[in-house]
Amino acid sequence: MQFPDSVKQQSCSDCLSGQDLGFQIRMAFQPIIDWQTKTIFAYEALVRGPNGEGAGWVFERINDKNKYYFDQACRVKAIETAAKLGCETFLNINFLPNAVYNPETCIKATIEAADLYGFDLTKLIFEVTEGEEIPDKDHLNRIFRSYAKRGFQTAIDDYGSGYATLEWLIELKPHILKLDMQLIRNIHLNPAKQHIVCKTIEQCELQGAKVLAEGIETKEELEYLTGIGIRYLQGYYFAKPELERLAPLSAIQGLS
Repeated sequence: MQFPDSVKQQSCSDCLSGQDLGFQIRMAFQPIIDWQTKTIFAYEALVRGPNGEGAGWVFERINDKNKYYFDQACRVKAIETAAKLGCETFLNINFLPNAVYNPETCIKATIEAADLYGFDLTKLIFEVTEGEEIPDKDHLNRIFRSYAKRGFQTAIDDYGSGYATLEWLIELKPHILKLDMQLIRNIHLNPAKQHIVCKTIEQCELQGAKVLAEGIETKEELEYLTGIGIRYLQGYYFAKPELERLAPLSAIQGLS
C-alpha cells in the first residue's frame, strides 16, 4: 500500500503535535469474559463522541484527511483512559490498517503513551475490523508481523462479516479471532452458522489462535457456544459498554 509523502508527513506531525480532530473523543469499555476461569480477560476500548455519542457519530466525521491522526488519537486515548481507571487486564484497541503507512513508525505514539501513563505494553491487543475495506492483504500482513515481533497480540474482529476467509486466517496468524455477532445471533437454531463456526474453531485450534464469540445476547447462545468449547465471550448478555468505566467482575451478569 502506497501513501503520498504529504500523508506520511502529516500523520507523523499530527501524532507528535496533538493536532485537534475538531471534536473530543472519549472511550467506553466492554468486558471480555474468560468462561473457563469466570474472570475478565480484557476490556475492549470503543470510541465515543464528546457527549457519549456512538461510534457511528464519530466515524461520520472521519475522512481521508484526518483518519491517520484519528487512528493514533484513539490508541492514545484508550491507553490513557484505561490506565487512569486502573485497568490490569488485557486492553483491546481497534485500529485502521489503512491509516498505518509504516507499522514501526506508527506504533511510536502507542509506545510513548503506554510509557507516559504507566500501562503495560504486553497487555495490548490490536484488533482490525472487517468493517474497513482492506485492499492490500500484504500490507495488513506486514502490520501483524511487526506487532507480533514487538510482543503485541493481534485480533481479527467481526470475522464472518467481510473480507476474511480461512485463507486469510491462515496467512495473517492472529492471536485471537472474534466471531461476528451475525454468526452468533440465534446460532443454537441455525445449523449453517454452526457449521461455519465449528470449521473456524478447528482451524484456530490448528494454529493456536483463541476464538472469541462477540455479540452474545441470550442464554441459549451462551449455552451453545460454551458447549462447543468457546472460552472467550463478549456481549450485552454480560455487560454493555460503559463510558469511562471498567465494569467490575461483580457487575458481570451470567457468571454465577
